[in-house]
Amino acid sequence: MSPTKLTKTNFANQLKAAPMKTGVYIMRDHDGTVVYVGKANSLKTRLKTYFSNPLKLTPKIRKMVSVASNFEYIITETETEALILENTLIKRHQPSYNARLKDDKSYPYIKIDLSEEFPLVYITREIPKDGCRYFGPFASAGSVRKTLSLLKKLFPYRSCTKSITGTDSRPCLDFHINRCVGPCIGAVDQKEYSDVINQVILFLEGKTELITRSILERMQDASNSLDFEKAAILRDQFKAIEKIQERQKVLSTGSENMDVIATAPHNEESLVEIFFIRNGKLVGRDNFVMTSTKDMQQNSVITSFVQQFYSKNPYVPPTILLQCDINEKNTIKEWLENKRKGTVTLHVPQKGKKKKLVDMVTENAVQGIKQLKVLNSDRKNSGSDMSEIQEALSLPSLPRRIECFDISNIQGSSAVGSMVVFKNGKPSPTDYRKFKIKQVTGIDDYSMMKEVLTRRFKRLQNSNYTESPRSKNSNSSTMQNSWKEIPDLVIIDGGKGHLSAALQVFLELGIEHIPLASLAKENEEIFVPQVSEPILLPRNSQGLFLMQNARDEAHRFAITFHRERRSKNSMRSRIDDVSGIGPKRKRLLLRKFGSLNGIKTAPVEEIAAIPTMNIKLANSLKTNL
Repeated sequence: MSPTKLTKTNFANQLKAAPMKTGVYIMRDHDGTVVYVGKANSLKTRLKTYFSNPLKLTPKIRKMVSVASNFEYIITETETEALILENTLIKRHQPSYNARLKDDKSYPYIKIDLSEEFPLVYITREIPKDGCRYFGPFASAGSVRKTLSLLKKLFPYRSCTKSITGTDSRPCLDFHINRCVGPCIGAVDQKEYSDVINQVILFLEGKTELITRSILERMQDASNSLDFEKAAILRDQFKAIEKIQERQKVLSTGSENMDVIATAPHNEESLVEIFFIRNGKLVGRDNFVMTSTKDMQQNSVITSFVQQFYSKNPYVPPTILLQCDINEKNTIKEWLENKRKGTVTLHVPQKGKKKKLVDMVTENAVQGIKQLKVLNSDRKNSGSDMSEIQEALSLPSLPRRIECFDISNIQGSSAVGSMVVFKNGKPSPTDYRKFKIKQVTGIDDYSMMKEVLTRRFKRLQNSNYTESPRSKNSNSSTMQNSWKEIPDLVIIDGGKGHLSAALQVFLELGIEHIPLASLAKENEEIFVPQVSEPILLPRNSQGLFLMQNARDEAHRFAITFHRERRSKNSMRSRIDDVSGIGPKRKRLLLRKFGSLNGIKTAPVEEIAAIPTMNIKLANSLKTNL
């Protein structure tokens, strides 16, 4: 095929070979990149429309045709096969002129593998056909973690990953606070544990009435058996689930399972709101962004969403309420019914409770767009804080990547350093780094800061860093290794002394083009090299707020790490300093006696009875404690 722009002439030549059959067509630009994927009952008829009358095409499709260089097609047996293939190709190629779910591949799910003897509840991003139960997708990892947190409070399934034998000597803390039924110590057998997992599944399916009925029956049995402790635990569980039920809004008179879908446009994207109704109750909701929807009709956006959402979602409800009719309704209905293995109704209600329900979801989509506009506006305006810093510190470019360093120690003990990273004015926790101070003893904050900076920027040099003007993409968040990213600004928590220590490191390493500043807490003075007087930004300056946030975050991160080290060192001085007791024996001792006090008060003979221990070691340990 010709690598030139499609013209009516060469398009007609290609079209001669196109069949009047069902299939999928793929448009490519002159570089061979897929720019559009579509399906058609008749490939030849559909492809003809692209050159029959340009005025009948939407602006978006006209533009697509203008960049298209050639096309290819794949014939399928049925329209349903074409639909599935179209979804697959859109996900694979991410064509710029197709409406598609933003970051579609990254949506998380809850997974329960019922083939395990004592199943766990996982977060996963893949849904292979492996017989496991999957629930989702959720819009973000945050929303799925909130759901898991709620599940753990309501249902005492295990969260550990160890092999369950039922013979462990002691359970974990979850068992003592009624967050686990304790299969590890044999407190429940496999069947009793399965009952807990089945309750989790019922809850995720929205069948809370079945759960509460079962809990009431077990609570009554426990009470009749005079097992009042168990009855009290079940009572608390019942009340917690009942409280959740009260918060779930009843949206229909029956016990229907349905999804309700509506959308609202915003610039080149659209926000799609979806409510999940199970047994007549709203059990969840989510919203998703569809990209490349400029100039698209509402029904086309919803059509694309339905195709892509349910191709990933393992559960298809019997009823899907829609804001408007979708394209190729019968084909999509047939595909959904094959996936569900049952009847699926695609309905656009015109009146009654269901119409009010769709209107409510539509209103939520509109409100979601308003929030999206605010967020986008904030993103555009977020450069003001970086611009203020750039101007005040005379930086060569906007400080899109800021690295801030701090030191934490008490009289020189357990000293640590922290590095926090702000990208485009926002914290980037995945890029944070902590340092154990290895080369400095005693109280010497300046030397500690030098050690931390030396270790950080030697890493940068080892990743082929060269002192040359940086490209616009040098701070790209897509880079996997934070050590390789060149900061636009380095901030040190402290005054002139700390800045001098940092500058010495830069001079020794030959770093000249990375801006450096320190922020002194007392008067919020900013010091930079080669300038004797401090820089003072207005107290209401957005730039100052950003630098303060970075400084405070570095301080918090350093203190947290310092406390962890101090805690470990405190424990080490009591047990680990006993010759002959290593990590394995330490674990066995703490597992048996629970704490240092437990070991302290235990008889020597009982300590010696621990596997791998003996009388000599037991006496040595007691003496040390």
